[in-house]
Amino acid sequence: MEALRDEQLMSDVLAGDEDALNTLIERHYRPLLGYLYRLVHGDRQLAEDAVQETFFRMLQRGGYQTGRPFKPWLYTIATNIIRDYFKSAGVKHGANSADEILLAVYDPAPGPEEVALSEEQGKIISLALDQLGEEYRSTILLRFYAGLGLKEIAQALQVPVGTVKSRLSVGNPSLEEAYLLATGQQAVHI
Repeated sequence: MEALRDEQLMSDVLAGDEDALNTLIERHYRPLLGYLYRLVHGDRQLAEDAVQETFFRMLQRGGYQTGRPFKPWLYTIATNIIRDYFKSAGVKHGANSADEILLAVYDPAPGPEEVALSEEQGKIISLALDQLGEEYRSTILLRFYAGLGLKEIAQALQVPVGTVKSRLSVGNPSLEEAYLLATGQQAVHI
């Protein structure tokens, strides 16, 4: 069943196939969790809850149209859950503790020096991402962490492809500036 495309698996899910559902969840749980984790500034519990809610709504709504690309549709649901959360709860965007940020980038395989460098860079990147507006952050995360193409991002965020391109072109330099500010470096303009 692993060789089946997401769209075929979703059609099978709609027909009641539990194995297809399990395959979709196994395939998309971790990437979706990573995307949401970064989108909610490192709140793991909120990200895990949002992933579960995403899969629940995926089944509940039945709004999937056969032939429609599955991955952008799934990320649309996830992004909207987080948008609704921040709107309804009046929640202030912000990173949790520095420890959670460091744990997010921890990789047990590398040596201590690599881990220390990775943690520091991850913290700086996380802080830089936190400086961006939600629309830029979600676009950058979908592109570079979820691996979606421009058209898929446009579908997921329900905006034109030109808007995605604009957000990436504005967001990347803003992210770079925030990164340089966080590391105490200055931009070099040629």
